[in-house]
Amino acid sequence: MSQDKAPQQFDAIIVGAGFAGLYMLHRMRQLGLKARVLEAGSGAGGTWFWNRYPGARCDIESMQYSYQFDDGLQQEWEWSERYAAQPELLRYVAHVIERFQLASDIQYNTRVERAHFDDSAARWLVETNSGERFSAQFCVMATGCLSSTNMPKFEGMADFKGAIYHTGQWPQDGVDFSALRVGVIGTGSSAIQSIPIIAEQAAHLHVFQRTPNYSVPAQNGPMDPQVAREIKANYAEYRALGKSQLLAYDLKMNHQLAANATPEEIRAECEFRWQTGGLYFYGAFADMLVSQEANDVIAQFVRDKIRAKVRDPKVADLLSPTTVFGCKRICADTGYFETFNRDNVTLVDVSKTPIERLTTAGLSVAGKIYELDAIVFATGFDAMTGSLERIDIRGRQGLPLADKWQAGPRTYLGLQTAGFPNLFTISGPGSPSVLTCMITSIEQHVDFIADAIVHLRTHGQQCMEPLLEAEDAWVEHVNEVAGGTLLNSCNSWYLGANVPGKPRVFMPYLGFPAYVEKCRQVAANGYEGFKLDVA
Repeated sequence: MSQDKAPQQFDAIIVGAGFAGLYMLHRMRQLGLKARVLEAGSGAGGTWFWNRYPGARCDIESMQYSYQFDDGLQQEWEWSERYAAQPELLRYVAHVIERFQLASDIQYNTRVERAHFDDSAARWLVETNSGERFSAQFCVMATGCLSSTNMPKFEGMADFKGAIYHTGQWPQDGVDFSALRVGVIGTGSSAIQSIPIIAEQAAHLHVFQRTPNYSVPAQNGPMDPQVAREIKANYAEYRALGKSQLLAYDLKMNHQLAANATPEEIRAECEFRWQTGGLYFYGAFADMLVSQEANDVIAQFVRDKIRAKVRDPKVADLLSPTTVFGCKRICADTGYFETFNRDNVTLVDVSKTPIERLTTAGLSVAGKIYELDAIVFATGFDAMTGSLERIDIRGRQGLPLADKWQAGPRTYLGLQTAGFPNLFTISGPGSPSVLTCMITSIEQHVDFIADAIVHLRTHGQQCMEPLLEAEDAWVEHVNEVAGGTLLNSCNSWYLGANVPGKPRVFMPYLGFPAYVEKCRQVAANGYEGFKLDVA
C-alpha cells in the first residue's frame, strides 16, 4: 500500500452504498461510531444503481421489498406500482438517505482496491483507486450478491463495429434501439425483463439462447391504494408473517404436499399462483423443491402455459425448460413469451452450436453471420463472491481471501471467515441472501453485526472472527441442507455455474427462520463459534 499520507481514521469502513451499506451506516451512527461508506458508483442504490436496463424492476412486491426498521418510513412512503421499477427504487433510496441524513458519510466514485488487516494494530487498512487510505477497526463488505458483472470473453470482441452493452452496466442516459438490428445474448432475468421493450424499438431483435428459463407473469400494475392501506394498518404483523416463511417474505404458503393432492387440486393451485403472479409459485406446495414427482407436475403446468402463449411450436419448444422448476430463480415477466410472436424477433438456439466469435458486422453461429448494430450481454453476474474477490482482501499474516476461497467460499453464518478478524460480509455466501427478500436478510445481518460490535465494546474486546471448526461445520451444514433439495440439480448461478472456472459450491443457505434462530442462539451463547479477543 502507498505510504504517502497517513490513513484517515474511522471506527468502520463500509464498502458499498446499496440497501446494505445504507442501513449499516445508519446503525453505526446509532452506536455512536465514526463510519464512512465508500461507493464505486456515482450514486447510491447498489444493484439498482447499476441495473438500469429497460424494464428493470423488482420481482418481490414493493410493500415487502422495502426497509422495515423504521415504521415512520414504512408509513410515509407511497409505492406507485405493485412491483417497483428501477427508477422508483432509486427514488426510494434517495428518500432514505435524506430522511436519515446519511449523505455526509457517503463517498462516491470511490472504488476500494485493497483491504489488508494489520496484525500489529488489529485494524483494517483500506486503499481506493485514487490512492486514498483509511484505517478502521471494522471493515464491512456491503458489496452485494449481484453487482459484479459476468462478461463472456468471446473471440473478436474488439472487432465488432457496433455498440456493446451489459445489462448490469447500463448507460445512465439510456439507449435508443430505434431502427437498429439488436442481438441479446442470454435469457435470464435481465433478458426476460428487457427483451419485450427492446423488441418494441428495434428494427429486428435476435435473441441468442443457450438455456431457457421458467418465467411466470408478474401481473404488475398500479399499487391498489386499499391494499396499501390494509398492509400499513397491520405492517408489523405482515412483516412477521413474511419473516416466518422460508424465503423471508409472504408467499401465501400452501403447506399441503403435492404428493397428497389430486391432479385437479394441483392444477387449481398452480392456476391460482399463475394468476397471482410474481414469485408466489415458491409457495405452491411444501414439497415442490424436495420431490421430483411434485416438481415435474408443476413444471409441466408452466411449460403448457408457455406453449399456449407462443404461436410457433418449434419456438415454444426451445423456450420451454426441461430443468427442475425453481432450481434457478423463477423469473417474473410482462409479455416475455408473447414477444416471440412478433415478426421482428428471432430466437437463435446456441445450446448445441455456441456463438463462435464476434465479427466486425455482428456475430457468428455455426458459420452463419448475424448482422447486428448493437449487442446486449444479458449474461448475469459473478454472484455472491465476485465483488469480494475483485478486491485484494488479506487477513492475518497477509492471507489473501482469494486463496482461502480457491475451492469455494467458506464462512460462518455467511457473516465472517476465519483468519479475517472484524471483516463482516452482509448477505455473504453461506447466508440466506439471494434465496430471500434481500432487504429483510440485509436488515437481519446488519442488526447482528451491530449487536456484535456492542458486545465487543461492552466486554473490552477488539477482534471477532470465526473458529475454524465452527466455520467447517457451517459449510457442511449449508451443503447438507441444499443437498436435501432439488436446488443442486441444474447449472445455476447459485452454484457459480455461469462463470467459467468458478468452483461449483451451493452458496446461499435455504431457510430464513432456521437461520435467524441459529444466529439468535449464537449471540445468546456469547457469540458461540466466534473467537473474541483483545487483539
